[in-house]
Amino acid sequence: MTQVLAFDVYGTLIDTLGVLTELEQRLDALGKMALAPEFSRRWRDKQLEYSFRRGLMGGYVPFSQCTEEALVFTDRALQVGLSETDRAHLMQAYARLPAFADVAGALRRLSEAGVTCVAFSNGTGQAVEGLLEQAGIRDHFETVISADEVKRFKPDPAVYAHLRYRLESEPGDTWLVSSNPFDVIGARHAGLHAAWVRRSAEAPFDPWGIDPDLTVGDLATLAERLG
Repeated sequence: MTQVLAFDVYGTLIDTLGVLTELEQRLDALGKMALAPEFSRRWRDKQLEYSFRRGLMGGYVPFSQCTEEALVFTDRALQVGLSETDRAHLMQAYARLPAFADVAGALRRLSEAGVTCVAFSNGTGQAVEGLLEQAGIRDHFETVISADEVKRFKPDPAVYAHLRYRLESEPGDTWLVSSNPFDVIGARHAGLHAAWVRRSAEAPFDPWGIDPDLTVGDLATLAERLG
């Protein structure tokens, strides 16, 4: 099979900090706009923590529920006082997050080079399809593969096995591309190749002795290396 690149979505293709503008507006009305950056960071961290905890419990729920529960927790932890309307608007904003600036060009270059690209996410297929469509990058992907199809979350090995099942691919032909170290380690543990998109020069990688096959600072560099 031709080499295929499976792109993580949240944090890799789509900028989760894109919710910051809506968050600032909501918090400004409450006189707490200065908390917006911390709120955004903790919301994202808690979202991932909840998916990991759900996975360990065997209590799967859609990723959007983890996102909403993390929003409620962060609101309580920072004592912001968001209303139900505020939370609804923030969840809507999360469904309209923008792509990083380097994404469209890199995907276009890979497509022109004949590389097969798929989107591979913990989000539900419907949520990811909508997110990629509104960001203007859906056409660059052959398909969307969701962890929801097996009711598990990355980095569960079953999710990466499902990816290969859907692609009918061998591990050596399959690359995960992700900015999330837990995802890279999960893919490598499952026998796949993995590229880490280190979007921040200060971002550390987990010292587990399981390293990415390739580390790049952005997707343009990835397209140069793998295109």
